Amino acid sequence: MAPSGPVQAGRLDAGLAVLRGWGLEPVVYPHVRDVGEVPYLAADDGGRASDVEEAWCDASIAAVLSARGGFGAQRIVELLDWERMARAGPKVFVGFSDATALHEAIAARLGLATLYGPMVAAEAFVTDAATQEHLRATLFAPESVQALSPRTARTLIGGRAAGVTVGGCLTLLTTDLGTPSARSTAAGGILLLEDVAVDPYELDRGLTQLARAGVLDEVAGIAVGSFSGYEPYDDLGAVLVARLGPLGVPVVDELGFGHSPSSLTIPLGVPCVLDADARTLTFELPALAAARG
Repeated sequence: MAPSGPVQAGRLDAGLAVLRGWGLEPVVYPHVRDVGEVPYLAADDGGRASDVEEAWCDASIAAVLSARGGFGAQRIVELLDWERMARAGPKVFVGFSDATALHEAIAARLGLATLYGPMVAAEAFVTDAATQEHLRATLFAPESVQALSPRTARTLIGGRAAGVTVGGCLTLLTTDLGTPSARSTAAGGILLLEDVAVDPYELDRGLTQLARAGVLDEVAGIAVGSFSGYEPYDDLGAVLVARLGPLGVPVVDELGFGHSPSSLTIPLGVPCVLDADARTLTFELPALAAARG
């Protein structure tokens, strides 16, 4: 389903072909290929919400995968029948970027873990074999990807911490504040953060907003995926150290999830250990078992 922006047909077809190659039978919901009254939305709010809810409540559907990000998921959160979705039982949900609004809502209203991973029509999923393989492994052999140690990872603040993964796209986390689904704190958790094409002052603004709102109070550790789209990247790293260093918790950068050419799938709502000195993120449970409640 496409809870946010319109989908490029060619990319969607290519992504569906990858899923079929795994032996899956992808079901494209009715409004996925539509364009809404405004060009940045895939169908109108009611149509996008209907696709999400019907996919979730269909007992024959094992997982609900986002087609792409963009903008629009926030607009449908309050249109979903969460009581009906709760009665339908656990479901695997996959998406990143704008899907952060749905990750947060599913956590708050259903109490379920989710997978912060590539969208079916996203460029990285269609073009990058490593992105495809990590999602495939997470779905079919989650015990094989419980320990993450990408070569790109670097230590910003040393230390070791344990907690449950929370978070997502920085822009969505900040704009979600004050809504019924927003978490008031990440206390005791490992906060995952990523975004795309943010200037240093925008990164500073987002982190400052989280801090002022109390979200960062007593956080156990922070894992940064990617803040791609701005150069030189060291300018962003300096902001991360300046704003997160005073928290006194471990911080690892460039863990390779989110908006990056090659993207890992990261479980949200799963207990893990962040070792900033070793630059590793290790999950204590296989992702899929946790995602299914």
